[in-house]
Amino acid sequence: MSERLLVRDLAQLVTASLGASVPLRGTALRELDVVEDAFVLCEGTTVAAAGSMGELVALGLDGVEEVDGAGLCAIPGLIDCHTHPAFLGDRVEEFALRAGGASYEELHAAGGGILSTVRATRAGSEQELQVAVRRHADWMLRAGTTTFEGKSGYGLDRDTELASLEAVAAAGGCPTWLGAHAVPQEFDDADAYLDFMLADVLPAAAEIAVAADVFVEEGAFSVDQARRYLTACRESGLALRLHADQFNELGAVALAIELGARSVDHLEATGDGGIRALAASDVTAVLLPASALFLDRPMPPARTLADAGAAIALATDFNPGSAFCESLPLVCSLACTQLHLAPAEALAACTVNAAHVLGLADRRGRIGPGQDADLVLLDAPDWQHLAYHLGSDLIAAVIRRGAVAWAR
Repeated sequence: MSERLLVRDLAQLVTASLGASVPLRGTALRELDVVEDAFVLCEGTTVAAAGSMGELVALGLDGVEEVDGAGLCAIPGLIDCHTHPAFLGDRVEEFALRAGGASYEELHAAGGGILSTVRATRAGSEQELQVAVRRHADWMLRAGTTTFEGKSGYGLDRDTELASLEAVAAAGGCPTWLGAHAVPQEFDDADAYLDFMLADVLPAAAEIAVAADVFVEEGAFSVDQARRYLTACRESGLALRLHADQFNELGAVALAIELGARSVDHLEATGDGGIRALAASDVTAVLLPASALFLDRPMPPARTLADAGAAIALATDFNPGSAFCESLPLVCSLACTQLHLAPAEALAACTVNAAHVLGLADRRGRIGPGQDADLVLLDAPDWQHLAYHLGSDLIAAVIRRGAVAWAR
């Protein structure tokens, strides 16, 4: 196989500018570069050149493998910065109960929810967990995701948490230690559980993970408990993330800003004060509309956040209980129809801004020289069909690190 790959005769090439300051905010969130009749030349795992076909004649093209992009649009590889892929089993019976009227909180209090997936995941082998994560990563790839973050959090013991992080890393994901997801039944209270996690699991988890996360919510962890957990994780070299304001506004946004977290995720219950605080901060708001839809909850205040100048990103929240969805194109559709974002804002939010959340914006999330050669080719005459086609299969091919990773 050639180490040079040329995607030529594209109907459109669309990307946030390499010169733009990240994360994109305000009006910059809508400012994408659109090149008609375009090409992308990849050398090894990076982009060597990109532009209009008229510029291609100046490049030496010996030994190049070609991909015909006629009628296709190229966008940056999609980046899913919030997923929970390390689990076994499913929660389809809970889904049926919830469809019949049971609430997520009621199922969790009855021993279902997160803890039911913990039981199923603990009961499996490390090999089964690795197979499951690879399968889930393949689902994401087919939907155009070339980079994904993957959390632990369905082990809540030493061995399964570490196996979950290893499985995410082995599948090519960015591992996040969600050791503070819920309190397992063998512990009497959250503080005792955190004592165990920080003493017995954090040292090994910090060798594998790149970030740590905590679920701040009634029935999970308080702001004070989250501060203790995250402070210890930061001292171990991990970037910080928070599940915040999913059901109740408890002060997690202020904590994220206090600790300099990379992101706060969910925000369905965030009020005006939290929006203003985020807009004035360096913390990115990661919005998860598929989760709100799946649970029939209010949508996060994306339009207000964006208009206030907050940095926003989009992700699927892929997990077996509250968002069994691996499709960022579907999330983009929801962002436009339910969160009232423009297609350009939605694309930037799940490419360059999502890359920023993962600390990868210097080389992923945009198309241009020196960037990782991650592209999605859409079978559409205009790139905005990514969000316009609700749930449609528009992905013609996925190029990851300069090679065709999936094609129809």
